Amino acid sequence: MKNVVVLHSAVSKDAGKDEQDVLEQAKAVSEALRRLGYEHSIQPFDGDVERLEECLQRVRAGLVFNLVETVGGSGRFIHWAPAWLERRGIPHTGSSAGALFATSNKLEAKNRMKAAGLPTPGWYVRGEGGDGKDWRPGRFIVKSVWEHASVGLGTDSVIEALSPIQLTEAMELRGESLGGDCFAERYIEGREFNLSMLTGYDGPVVLPPAEIRFDDYPEGKVRIVDYRAKWEEGSFEFHHTPRTFDLEPHDAALVEKLKTLAVACWRLFGLQGYARVDFRVDLEGRPSILEVNANPCIAPDSGFVAAASRAGIDFEEVVRRVLVDLVAGTPKDRGLEGEAASSWALSMPSGNGETFPAML
Repeated sequence: MKNVVVLHSAVSKDAGKDEQDVLEQAKAVSEALRRLGYEHSIQPFDGDVERLEECLQRVRAGLVFNLVETVGGSGRFIHWAPAWLERRGIPHTGSSAGALFATSNKLEAKNRMKAAGLPTPGWYVRGEGGDGKDWRPGRFIVKSVWEHASVGLGTDSVIEALSPIQLTEAMELRGESLGGDCFAERYIEGREFNLSMLTGYDGPVVLPPAEIRFDDYPEGKVRIVDYRAKWEEGSFEFHHTPRTFDLEPHDAALVEKLKTLAVACWRLFGLQGYARVDFRVDLEGRPSILEVNANPCIAPDSGFVAAASRAGIDFEEVVRRVLVDLVAGTPKDRGLEGEAASSWALSMPSGNGETFPAML
């Protein structure tokens, strides 16, 4: 049987924790593949496709487990590796290059969601104006168009703007720290939720919803999951933004609405394997989609893995389902029904090569 290559972003020695995290993902996936019985190897990707091709030929790769998040430290190139793989006809896990591009470019994603009637906060772009709505002053959060993992976000990212000129000046001031391209999104005061999805029998399975709490935040401190909250272990934000799956009974209707919107995003962008959708819910209980994350972080301490664990799905099962979504399709695609469909989780590839030869 040919190798599964775990392909991840090349990480420089001076990279931040947000980039270094992909090494933990690659290690965890590699260990899961070993336990499942797959021959595999790990390969960093720095944008050099000739080197990548040589590697894939050398190890006789038949499948790539794609964990590439950045190229040269930039998230704007997240789609490069899968685009090349698709052109060469080499199967890979997770979403397609097109889906990765559309979801990673936050403006592209917001335009598509708006056109589809999905709720997303209004926005403003330098030199282009707003999203079709009349200008009105208010609070905005200045974000990177391309970078994820809260790169460049801090408490000073939320500003009060009284005019388009003032907002443009704020974006120009913060542009460099946000990777060059940035925009301003209307800030929503309220609650924050993450909904993770994993491929299932006839579509995505929505894993238990998680709320990010802002515990003991002093009055006036903006409630956002910024870079410190995600990565700086010694910070106030890191220790006061816990994730909880224990939602109140009165949140049941809201949870169902969030699930419906998450699945709508999966279908709109043609996602595969696994994904996560981030929401803000305003003080009147109305949800808005902040971001759609194709191929989200699956490090052992990630929100996705925590949600899967809450649903009783261990990491090996996550890896198997992601492989099946690509390699064999869902049971429904193969015409399986009834008892055969219900035993899907038990019949996924075991690493013995029985389900691979047709594609490898």
